[in-house]
Amino acid sequence: MTRRLTTLDRLISEADTVMRTLSSRGNTAGRPSPARGHSESKLDERSQKHVASLMRVNHTGEVCAQALYQGQALTAKLPTVRDEMREAAAEEVDHLVWCEERLRQLNSRPSVLNPAWYGLSFAIGALAGAVGDAVSLGFVAATEERVCAHLKDHLRQLPEDDRRSRLILQQMLEDEERHGENALAAGGQNFPRPVKNAMTALSQVMTRSSYYI
Repeated sequence: MTRRLTTLDRLISEADTVMRTLSSRGNTAGRPSPARGHSESKLDERSQKHVASLMRVNHTGEVCAQALYQGQALTAKLPTVRDEMREAAAEEVDHLVWCEERLRQLNSRPSVLNPAWYGLSFAIGALAGAVGDAVSLGFVAATEERVCAHLKDHLRQLPEDDRRSRLILQQMLEDEERHGENALAAGGQNFPRPVKNAMTALSQVMTRSSYYI
């Protein structure tokens, strides 16, 4: 017989998710990194620093994704929507781990601003979930649209011979596009352009700050 989780159980589980996401420890990818088995490219110091900064931005994006999905799952009305959020979050863990691994390979580190971005993203996700499932799913779709635009831009900026980073971002792009499509198919609201523009402006603040810090 499956034991029913108490409120305390859920709080402990949520706190564990926060700690694992922000500490870069304890998370395990369900899929091997797309970069596995590929040799490291010979990047000059400037190129390596740039690639590391791009991967730091992507890592922060995955931290935000964990927080968004966690907040949305917490306040979602329908069990099916909560399951949708948790399933997507599990796949985003793969991205998080892959980015962490790539940062270590590039002798770099995650952004020190991640705790602040996590808190803001969690609050936005919880608010979207509280408003309604259609809005929450629509927020996922709109967010993934922004993420895909960033990934495509980063793929253009990567050095041609950096196959490890390229393979990771290509797989992430494929996954994020599917997440957005699934959210709309599940009943997500298609946000108007002004709302998407506001989300783009906020995401630019995140990307610019995480690139350097």
